[in-house]
Amino acid sequence: MPSKKVFVLDTNVILHDSSCIHRFEEHDVAVPITVLEELDQFKKGNDTLNFHAREFVRALDALSGTALFDGGVRISTGLGKISVKLEREFHEDLRLNFSTDSPDHHILNIAYHLSKGTPGSQIILVTKDVNLRMKAKAAGLLAQDYTTDHVKDVRALYRGHRKEENVGEELVARMYGDPPEIDADTLPLDSELTPNEYVILRNGKQSALAAYDSVNHVIRHVEKTPAYGITPRNAEQTFALDALTNPAIQLVSLTGKAGTGKTLLALAAALESKRQYRQIHVARPIVPLSNRDIGYLPGDIQSKLDPYMQPLYDNLGVIRNQFSENDKRHQRIGELMEEEKLKISSLSYIRGRSLVRIYFVVDEAQNLTPHEVKTIITRAGEGTKIVFTGDIWQIDHPYLDTHSNGLSYLIEKMQGQAIYAHINLEKGERSELAELASNLL
Repeated sequence: MPSKKVFVLDTNVILHDSSCIHRFEEHDVAVPITVLEELDQFKKGNDTLNFHAREFVRALDALSGTALFDGGVRISTGLGKISVKLEREFHEDLRLNFSTDSPDHHILNIAYHLSKGTPGSQIILVTKDVNLRMKAKAAGLLAQDYTTDHVKDVRALYRGHRKEENVGEELVARMYGDPPEIDADTLPLDSELTPNEYVILRNGKQSALAAYDSVNHVIRHVEKTPAYGITPRNAEQTFALDALTNPAIQLVSLTGKAGTGKTLLALAAALESKRQYRQIHVARPIVPLSNRDIGYLPGDIQSKLDPYMQPLYDNLGVIRNQFSENDKRHQRIGELMEEEKLKISSLSYIRGRSLVRIYFVVDEAQNLTPHEVKTIITRAGEGTKIVFTGDIWQIDHPYLDTHSNGLSYLIEKMQGQAIYAHINLEKGERSELAELASNLL
């Protein structure tokens, strides 16, 4: 097998990670001219896709020269060369099966010509489009997903909580004492607790909910405490509310299937904690239905966004309708929205902002790329708390999956940090019907 590899990049790889050309070690990278034409359509705008398009074109321009269109230019010390491949006559082997009208097929054609014209090299098409990968394989080409930021084993992903059976009666009893905590070294465990990991301590009929405080090296008692009228219905929700209302924990992620209460708990905790923050900002990424741009929807920008934001308003309504219209807590939610101290919007304009003393909830975070998650977190200023919620098994983004989405990536990378907590909610609490459908359908 040839030792030299040439990776041919599809447009979606660059839009996913504009620094991707630095991830192929000593191997060469080829960019079809069709990719540059497609990137040109993404240059203007405030979305992450637009940012990646601009960044890549600038990086390519910095390497520019006639060699870029000939033998290639060295990307950096220790890395291979990058070259731009101009259009070629559609190969006769492909013409019968692939239309010349598709940009994807032109990218496939360049990769095919390279495989036929450079027998001493292994040509690999890199694309996040599974259909294009299948077409490439049908034509006899090697094709791979871009896996640099993939989580290797999603099923072994950190859950954020555990159960410890047969804990000594005295230790369980001490969790209800004064102070309600025990030294972490007194609890015999098979493996060490992670900072802010939650644990159910059990001994027969006795049990206690607890969390590991890595700063003080103690296991503290966690009480079942309501947040803005929302009372946790199980141990996982109790753990979630504890993390969501703890000001020392600046970054929280909640995962779980539909109906486990992720968004509801995050909103309730934000309202409960409002006095500590200047503003509550709730946002979610826009993933248009059937991958159609929202421009086809009628009305102004707010009218276009409302259908995507409606689930957030629904959860806010659940919290609000617990109270009578005369109750101050009911009225307070309306006042916060009128004063824009509680704001619901899309994530489109987060880049460049500095979030100071904001309780920031990002819903449906499984539809974000790792780079988008990083962009959001790096916007955090002093006194800001960021919460990501989502279901890594229910992804609407066409080029993300359970391994490559930003939420999975966040959990894997942040596990063990003293200011981070994660809870995987497993028990559905929406209704018996919703739980049954989630499990069986």
